[in-house]
Amino acid sequence: MKTLILPVKQIYFEQIQAGQKDEEYRAISPHWRKRLENKEYDQIIITLGYPAAGDSSKRLVFPFHGITRKKIQHEEFGPELCEVYAITLKNRQFGLF
Repeated sequence: MKTLILPVKQIYFEQIQAGQKDEEYRAISPHWRKRLENKEYDQIIITLGYPAAGDSSKRLVFPFHGITRKKIQHEEFGPELCEVYAITLKNRQFGLF
């Protein structure tokens, strides 16, 4: 199973867990272009930082629904409008790691 693992800060982890945030963003860069463009994954795992292998309380699992490019203004990327990869997070799965 091909899995995309995305570590996030606590504030974003809690927003995703509560269903308030349905996309995760990554800046357009050579690193993320290589990992995301023209790629298909079976699932996405959002982690709270870098948890220990057995710590399921710090992992959220979602099926892969695709990645789009968007222009957004977000505090993590500075005050200017910037282009990002928007990774869709919906239909959370439980008990799968």
